[in-house]
Amino acid sequence: MINNNILGLIGLAMKAGKICFGADSVEENLVKHKVKLLIISEDSSERTKNKFTKLCEKFNVPVIIDGDIETLSKSIGKSNKAIIGIKDINFAESIQKKYNGGDVIG
Repeated sequence: MINNNILGLIGLAMKAGKICFGADSVEENLVKHKVKLLIISEDSSERTKNKFTKLCEKFNVPVIIDGDIETLSKSIGKSNKAIIGIKDINFAESIQKKYNGGDVIG
């Protein structure tokens, strides 16, 4: 479950410039091997979830599908962003640890 701690970390990553968001930007950064963790909102379209889950499998990037578009967007100070790519390995690992209750996957 995405909680305030995780949203706070996403916000910090945004301030640090370690985030990409929106389908085009995230896809471009995935292909360049810059994304270390992908967060997809649960209420994004099935097409979006399938496309990015497959891309993440291809490039061996962990994925979290949780939260809603509004909450995720608010955490980065934007609106209507269903996909957030974390480009910093430290932020990515911290978010995964908090999300999984202490365990890092992938």
